[in-house]
Amino acid sequence: MNAQLIRQSGIFHYTYTVTGVAGCTDNSAEVTVTIGGYSGVTSPNVSVCSSVKSFNLFQAFSGLSLAPQSNGQWHNDTNNVDVRNVINVDGVEGTYQFTYTMPAIGTCPAVSSTAVITIFKAPESGVAKDLLLCASNGLSGYTNYDLFSALSGQDSGGVWRDVNARSTGELTSLGDHVIDVQKIYDRFGQGDFYFTYTVASTNPICQDVQSTVRVHLEDKLDFTGATMKVNDDICETEIPNATYSVRINKGPAAIPNGSYYVTFRVSGPNGGTERITATFNNGVISFFIRPDYFQQAGIFNVNILSIIPTNSAGICNNIINNLSDDLIIYAIPDLAGAQIPESHFCQNADALVQISNATKVTNGTYEIRYNLSGANTVFNQVAQATFSGGNASFTVPAIFNTNTGTTQILITTITHVASRCGNTANLTGNLIIDPLPDLSSLIIRANDICTDGVVTAVVSGFKNLTDVTLSYTLSGSNVAGVQVIPLTITNNSASFVIPSNLIPNTGSTTISVTNLVNNVTNCGVNVSGTTDEFVITAYPAAPVAGNQEFCKIDQSTIANLVPNGNQYKWYDSATATTPLAATELLTSGNYYLRETTGGCTSDPTMITVTINDTPAPVLNQDGQNFCGLDNPTIANLSNNTNESSTIVWYDAPNNGNLLPSTTLLADKAKYYGFDVSTVTRCISSEYIEVAVSLIDCDSPEYTFFVPDGFSPNGDGINDTFTIPDIDFLYPNYSLEIFNRYGNGMYKGFKNKPAWDGINYEQSGIGGGIAPNGVYFYILYFNKDNRPPQQGRLYLNR
Repeated sequence: MNAQLIRQSGIFHYTYTVTGVAGCTDNSAEVTVTIGGYSGVTSPNVSVCSSVKSFNLFQAFSGLSLAPQSNGQWHNDTNNVDVRNVINVDGVEGTYQFTYTMPAIGTCPAVSSTAVITIFKAPESGVAKDLLLCASNGLSGYTNYDLFSALSGQDSGGVWRDVNARSTGELTSLGDHVIDVQKIYDRFGQGDFYFTYTVASTNPICQDVQSTVRVHLEDKLDFTGATMKVNDDICETEIPNATYSVRINKGPAAIPNGSYYVTFRVSGPNGGTERITATFNNGVISFFIRPDYFQQAGIFNVNILSIIPTNSAGICNNIINNLSDDLIIYAIPDLAGAQIPESHFCQNADALVQISNATKVTNGTYEIRYNLSGANTVFNQVAQATFSGGNASFTVPAIFNTNTGTTQILITTITHVASRCGNTANLTGNLIIDPLPDLSSLIIRANDICTDGVVTAVVSGFKNLTDVTLSYTLSGSNVAGVQVIPLTITNNSASFVIPSNLIPNTGSTTISVTNLVNNVTNCGVNVSGTTDEFVITAYPAAPVAGNQEFCKIDQSTIANLVPNGNQYKWYDSATATTPLAATELLTSGNYYLRETTGGCTSDPTMITVTINDTPAPVLNQDGQNFCGLDNPTIANLSNNTNESSTIVWYDAPNNGNLLPSTTLLADKAKYYGFDVSTVTRCISSEYIEVAVSLIDCDSPEYTFFVPDGFSPNGDGINDTFTIPDIDFLYPNYSLEIFNRYGNGMYKGFKNKPAWDGINYEQSGIGGGIAPNGVYFYILYFNKDNRPPQQGRLYLNR
């Protein structure tokens, strides 16, 4: 045994065994060996640079002697603390003493060795951090970049150097540490640029150190406008043999040729995210996609998540936008289990055929081929139907629905339009074609109204219809678009009220029926020519009328009120509805006037009617008596009343002639006096009747003259013998005329006052025309006892 090869002190046991033979057992003996401690021989002086970070104290032993055993204990005599054999010298500076002691064991004492170690501080060039920039995002913040910003923990006093193969020219002196990254990019473009900071050692033990800052500039890749195509959409039956590839064409921006990492995501039950390496060449990159993603019918979206060069630091967010494409594996359409419900349609109209429960047809647009039989027959027609959730519809054109009754439809094939994946079919259903309404007798009538009235439209001529929906429009003074109203028909007629908000304007409006739908079958037809005109008249304003006065004597009636005319009606109250007759006499009080225009009556205007009258005049006592010799006139008669200045006289009580004041009064004539109000100018309704007497003459007051001759020759001058004024002075007189023979020729009195020369008293030879000559008269006065007067007169023809 070489004890020096045992690197630890301690007690060791060794066993020697002799193997037994011939049935004898093994026999062993144990030897115990105690190895004492050995602390080794240290070098006289040990120098260490702190840059080594850690120092193994066993390195302080001289390599010329036997190395110490390893199970001793190191002690830092300088700091008086036990330490392990490896110490940290990073950042430490100075001389330290360490003692290595091997413990005593058995009869061997403890032994120690001492090492003196001097630690020299290494220069620090700092920890460099790469400056990674996406140049496309702008470098304006790095035009004055201090390289020290990329270092930490460095010593001062070092020197920066541009160590690029082509100098950037940014460091112009030993003390320069500021660079313009923008200029570097402008000159060299994207790439890596290196700058080294070197700090010289201040002792012979440590080496100079340096740290290198990398400035990495990248351009952002812009895939805006890029297109992507996943090849190819297939039918479900093609899955086993299909392969799938992606082709991406770059957009307007340049994309450098080279190797790229492409990360994409595939949707679907077997979908996932994958990164592959592919090569862009002349703006195109292509790669295959594993078919594992596409194992059943469906829509699979392949979405590009990122595209970055394989040599990129990944600091630019390349512009991808929505770069994706759908791969569609179309299911084979199958109409098994689908249904076409029986539906009603209108004659000469499109029929919308509904398909339901098509659970084996995926959503999409399909080409349907069908045949029609029954009421309408057609073969091998093509239509398109869009399926969603197992339901779809398509249109059978109106040209195929001209006959009413039941038409059977049979769908024979179904083909997906986009993929042309198709299948045969045997799906049938019934289409019931209902007849259109017969409106050949349809008419509409609407009533005229006043502005607040209700316009009722009456529609008739429905024939056998019972429940309809009518559409109409308004034109003219009131315009309204299509209005729709349901109508229930009774006795071939229905009515509805036109909403007042549709007819706010006065004037003529035309209502036109535009469409009518039979609500029982939902079949409708457009209508033309069924119109009517109605008029909305505004209520006239309350008419203008003022208070009015009338004279009672005029017997004024309603017809005398103004205004008048057929449009005006007078009432005895504001609420009365029956107008007063035009012949009704007016009385003092209130009357109400309404104007009616176009059947619309205004609000009433109230006026007050006043019937004026004045009392009948009163004749003074004996005011009717005059002397005819005074030639009394109407004026004299007026002066004999109590209203001499306002009285007027007529020759009859009704419809008489107004007599001027200068009219001479006639004896025994009757005169009718009415008073006239100076305020109202009304003649009194009552009157006085005066019979005038002209014989109130006092005879002695008046001269009396009896003519002494006359000439009845017809020349109009003195043709009769008349005693002037005698009928006034002696109204009861009598006169007798005799010839010279005493024969009576004439007898006169008041009512026979004039002799015309005819012998009225005799007949035969004595009668006839009295000859010229002298005649004699006797005048009897018969008044005041005056004796008769005799005289002569001469007749000369």
